[in-house]
Amino acid sequence: MNDRAGRRRVRRLAIGTAVVLALAGMNGPWLYRFGTGKYHQYQINKPEYKADNGKWEIVDFPEKYRQNTIHAALLRTGKVLLVAGSGNNQDNFDAKRFDTRIWDPVKGTIKKVPTPKDLFCTGHTQLANGNLLIAGGTKRYEKLKGDVTKAGGLMIVHNENPDRPITLPAGTKFTGKEGGKTFVSKDPVVVERATKVFDKQTGRFLRNDPGLGRIYVEAQRSGAKYETGTQDNYRIQGLTGTEARNTYGIAQKLALDKKDFQGIRDAFEFDPVAEKYIKVDPMKEARWYPTLTTLSDGKILSVSGLDDIGQLVPGKNEVFDPKTRRWTYLPTTRQFPTYPALFLMQNGKVFYSGSNAGYGPDNVGRVPGIWDVESNKFTKIPGLSDANRMETSATVLLPPAQDEKFMVIGGGGVGESALSSNRTRIVDMKAAGPRFVDGPTLEKGTRYAQASILPDDSVLVSGGAEDYRGRGDSNILQARLYHPDTNSFESVADPLVGRNYHSGSLLLPDGRVMFFGSDSLYGDKANTKPGVFEQRIEIYTPPYLYRDSRPSLSGGPQTIARGGSGTFTSPQASVIKKVRLIRPSASTHVTDVDQRSVELKFTVSGDKVKVTVPENKNLVQSGWYMLFVDDDQGTPSKAQWVRVP
Repeated sequence: MNDRAGRRRVRRLAIGTAVVLALAGMNGPWLYRFGTGKYHQYQINKPEYKADNGKWEIVDFPEKYRQNTIHAALLRTGKVLLVAGSGNNQDNFDAKRFDTRIWDPVKGTIKKVPTPKDLFCTGHTQLANGNLLIAGGTKRYEKLKGDVTKAGGLMIVHNENPDRPITLPAGTKFTGKEGGKTFVSKDPVVVERATKVFDKQTGRFLRNDPGLGRIYVEAQRSGAKYETGTQDNYRIQGLTGTEARNTYGIAQKLALDKKDFQGIRDAFEFDPVAEKYIKVDPMKEARWYPTLTTLSDGKILSVSGLDDIGQLVPGKNEVFDPKTRRWTYLPTTRQFPTYPALFLMQNGKVFYSGSNAGYGPDNVGRVPGIWDVESNKFTKIPGLSDANRMETSATVLLPPAQDEKFMVIGGGGVGESALSSNRTRIVDMKAAGPRFVDGPTLEKGTRYAQASILPDDSVLVSGGAEDYRGRGDSNILQARLYHPDTNSFESVADPLVGRNYHSGSLLLPDGRVMFFGSDSLYGDKANTKPGVFEQRIEIYTPPYLYRDSRPSLSGGPQTIARGGSGTFTSPQASVIKKVRLIRPSASTHVTDVDQRSVELKFTVSGDKVKVTVPENKNLVQSGWYMLFVDDDQGTPSKAQWVRVP
């Protein structure tokens, strides 16, 4: 632990001891009148306490502007985009009430923004032009077993005609050849033509491999008697002649079991200046719970998610070209669980930490490693502790980004498991043969921990829950600062609001951290009352903002090319010790792959600070950044917005 952290701990212990001694000497009636709650407020608002521990405050939004915020992104205007979509509320979904808000943390204003689709559980990332790319969302809410009235499931449609594809409209009827039961498609489907297969040696024709289409089908009537018990082949009503012979369906058991969420293909850019959604080319695959990650060429990779029939997308990944605003498939496949944590590395490859948000087989795509997207080669990284507890873990690229060290924080067992991990794991991607090693432990097993990089190179780790979605009233009201230089945690002030599933955090341009959301499954320790979505926004002001002064930064260019320099003015230039370029966050479901803090080299002359941006395009991706300078006490300036073209 560094000296500054040590002094803070001594002071906290001294304050705590004084409180105990003071209370011990007080008579009962005085303590009753004053109240321990009020005394606690008195203590945490003392200047010396805030200077050591920081302070948490709840933002009071007018009721008409409150929503179930699921996603948040910092825009280059300094405002925050808060996206709910239907907000995990079936009634909102049925009524097509989809919400977005824009909050200005400086002016305190908030306004509603028209939301074109249900962007609940979408994916998002910052684009080079300053827009936010948003892709995927919700087509249908899940139905739990017992709520499903019509048997249904996945139908694979086969087309053995090598000459042309076939399109089947929504409402197409499929009748089983063995069971004789009829099911109806919910959406249209295009089934590509069959592929002719020839012997490579002789060129002799061997067979036609049928084209395949996947669709969700449902029984015509309600009731268990319309379930099927086994696989069956299905003829398609309305087809005749060769079409009837070449086209058929195959389905496994079609039952009244749980039906998962279904995704959408829709994609949008959000323009932070016009403050509106702009529709772009839809994805090739429908996706619910996808991850979007910027690649070395500036294109955006879209990975995983549940598709339009509620199945995990079978490894069919795609990229968005910001120039054409269109999507194309990758030529090869690779499957991950939903919301996989994927980060662009300095060599252009993609690091997968193993963190994810849940859906997917427990034995497919869960091992961390390095993915060469171009060749599709995947190199596993060993040493991960609690490897079976990686769902709902957080992953952060530790500052500065040049060191290329990642930390994985906490996590839980697959699905609704009660297992959770109190471990942190660190991997140095620059090491020869990188492997995970354990970092400092958390006090409790923690799912859903939020991690935000601060401009002084510490990482704020806060919140989470010990159990799945906070079951058993298990929210963790604790916050820690992780110091990469000493590989240690430091306790700071406790948050006021519990945060678990559907929560997130992001760094603001003034150096504070915003927290949003939380979606507890239950509202009591006995797990008998339904939970209520946490709509309150909370702000953490770190200790560095309670010092006597902070450096200022002004002037300078708004655009600095990679390898280029820019000169800014600061009256405190002589005591500047660090310059950091921090990419704005886009956070949801314990996933924020945009977040990174890049060290900038700098020189000082009088009141001028000249900064230089690194040349590596994978380290400094094109886009807008917050430029902070830190003084010799570790106190950051307010950010200047800088664009790297």
